[in-house]
Amino acid sequence: MSEGSNVQFSEREALLFHSHGRPGKIEIVASKPMATQRDLSLAYSPGVAVPVRAIAEDPATAYDYTAKGNLVAVISNGTAILGLGNLGALASKPVMEGKAVLFKRFADVDSIDIEVATEDVEKFVDAVALLEPSFGGINLEDIAAPGCFIIEQALRERMNIPVMHDDQHGTAIIAAAGLINACHLTGRDIRDINVVVNGAGAAAIACAALIKSMGVPSDRVIMCDRSGVIYQGRETGMDQWKSAHAVKTDKRTLAEAMVGADVFLGLSAAGALKPEMVKTMADKPIIFAMANPDPEITPPEAKKARPDAIVATGRSDYPNQVNNVLGFPFIFRGALDVRATTINEEMKIAAAQALAELAREQVPEEVALAYGGAAPHFGNDYIIPAPFDPRLMEIVPVAVARAAMDSGVARKPILDLAAYREELKARLNPTTSVLTLAYEGAKAHPKRVVFAEAEEEVVLRAAIQFRDGGYGIPVLVGRDDVPERLRALGVDKPEEFELHNSRVSPLVPKMVDYLYQRLQRRGYLRRDVELMVNQDRNIFGSLLVALGEADAMITGVTRTYSQTMRQVRRVIDPAAGRKPFGIHVLVGQSHTVFMADTTITERPTAEELADIAERTAAVARSMGHEPRVAFLSYSTFGNPSGNWLEPIRGAVSLLDERGVSFEYEGEMAPDVALNPKVQKNYPFIRLSGPANVLIMPGLQSANVSAKLLRELGGDSVIGPMLVGMEKPVQIATMGASASELVTLAVLAAGGIAR
Repeated sequence: MSEGSNVQFSEREALLFHSHGRPGKIEIVASKPMATQRDLSLAYSPGVAVPVRAIAEDPATAYDYTAKGNLVAVISNGTAILGLGNLGALASKPVMEGKAVLFKRFADVDSIDIEVATEDVEKFVDAVALLEPSFGGINLEDIAAPGCFIIEQALRERMNIPVMHDDQHGTAIIAAAGLINACHLTGRDIRDINVVVNGAGAAAIACAALIKSMGVPSDRVIMCDRSGVIYQGRETGMDQWKSAHAVKTDKRTLAEAMVGADVFLGLSAAGALKPEMVKTMADKPIIFAMANPDPEITPPEAKKARPDAIVATGRSDYPNQVNNVLGFPFIFRGALDVRATTINEEMKIAAAQALAELAREQVPEEVALAYGGAAPHFGNDYIIPAPFDPRLMEIVPVAVARAAMDSGVARKPILDLAAYREELKARLNPTTSVLTLAYEGAKAHPKRVVFAEAEEEVVLRAAIQFRDGGYGIPVLVGRDDVPERLRALGVDKPEEFELHNSRVSPLVPKMVDYLYQRLQRRGYLRRDVELMVNQDRNIFGSLLVALGEADAMITGVTRTYSQTMRQVRRVIDPAAGRKPFGIHVLVGQSHTVFMADTTITERPTAEELADIAERTAAVARSMGHEPRVAFLSYSTFGNPSGNWLEPIRGAVSLLDERGVSFEYEGEMAPDVALNPKVQKNYPFIRLSGPANVLIMPGLQSANVSAKLLRELGGDSVIGPMLVGMEKPVQIATMGASASELVTLAVLAAGGIAR
């Protein structure tokens, strides 16, 4: 079971991530304007008295006038933090903040962490139960067994909002989804399978309980703990939760229980399942080895013992990852949206079935990117959906909401589930999924990426993150002191990094020959070329890419964009028939806007504007958006009239002639392009909604706008992304952070911006 991936990173990087800028990972942002005294009067006294009286009269209106209906508390006492054990409530705070971030990222559920400093079960229950007026749901996390069982049951009885201990039920739901599909592939009826559950902690007991609810007979589920089989009559190491799963059997060891078993569900310890045990299982065995970070048996070991086996683990570097992030955000999303009073077995089963059905559908293009373009398909190595499949948001909450309504626990039934599904799709920004999948794709197919300014600390930190994240091989361009700089940044073995020093590189003669051939008729002498190769990092780095020594390059932090671009162009040409340009990508919680050209073309012609629009629309589509293109101007459809409008109007006419497959319109001011209310003043407008691709009339307005939005806007900004070069090159801004450099490096390696 897992909620992340097996990415490697240094302790220093992890601490920097959590401490950089604003400490921690969450903040509170007002959802209403707070600019004027009137705003404050409405938000607080005296205006707030009106909803106060309304809620006192009808408590259900709290969901209408407060954030309660979209607010989940992530609560722990720190008694079982990840795989680290009982480190206390305060130490659990980074994990709980992280869980809150996942709620927002995957399902647009607002969440706040609460750490309760007690191991006394009754005190914990009392503390949490008193919080019911504040929240729409409670996610319990990292609480040790058996206390977690008592706590969850008591809170479910006392509270009239959804309560779920994700360590138990999240794992059980995802495992159940995989089990449904594994049985389907092997021709088994879930009511006839023999299951061995190894482990008797919270997750193992929840898995056993859920599959029994789904139809697996109780006498066909054998549970084992450290002492062996949990059988009726056993006295050693028993409690009421284990006793509930005791069976009548003469088997006493895991090895004995495995003979003839159809399914193994492991939530125990690394190496617990031996290859010789796997060999004794039934035909086409189903093995879920979910111990973290190392499974009970690795897939290669299991496949070697039984080539016909279907194997799942909690790890992202093996097929069939049992990842809790497939479940809890979407389960709470559905439960909150119907104001469910609880999360019952029917809702859990509905989530598992929805996940199973999703894995059988054709995988969309954006998910295929994570697999190097080769779309996975339903089969032995794909029984569980990819964790970043954007369809999860529209499928799982609908199933959960429907089950809540059918089982009678929904206080606000949804009458039109089709419309609800469309609303869910609109809540999240597909860009975030595509970017995540781009990272996954980089890990699946790592490339060699040149970091051309490796004497800069921010570049070295980016290179370290790129390598430790498994996204590829950083090729550093710098002088001999780079290894010491790496060591100062916490790298134990800096010699493992590939470093190219242009002053001593054996590639220099070949580079000089190549570049002199390109530049000899442009006024350059051979000694000029030698000087450039020896002293200019961007020239040297570009030559590494041009000569096939690397796949892509990232640069830009030490010189202006235009200077860097001139140097790159001396080595690398634009792609055939194209003119390069730049795109800034503004990414919000539920929207993305693509702005071009922000870096190259000072005064574009009509044809250049049309080309930029077409290619930016293609980038938008590759990032999961249906393009709606607006050609921006100070003039909206001729008002006011003036100079410089003809290129824009000409671009629109050219797109008319080309018969492109996306919406476009212009010329128009930004408010007309982005504000639906203003658009209503122009009933003839050809855009079906706010524009998401903004084509700027010239470089000055484009670059100024992009930089203003980066510094003053609330959205994250990616880029500028350089589009249209023959080789994958990205030029960052001088103020780029290490994380921004890594993103551009991943995009360059993946070819998304070409």
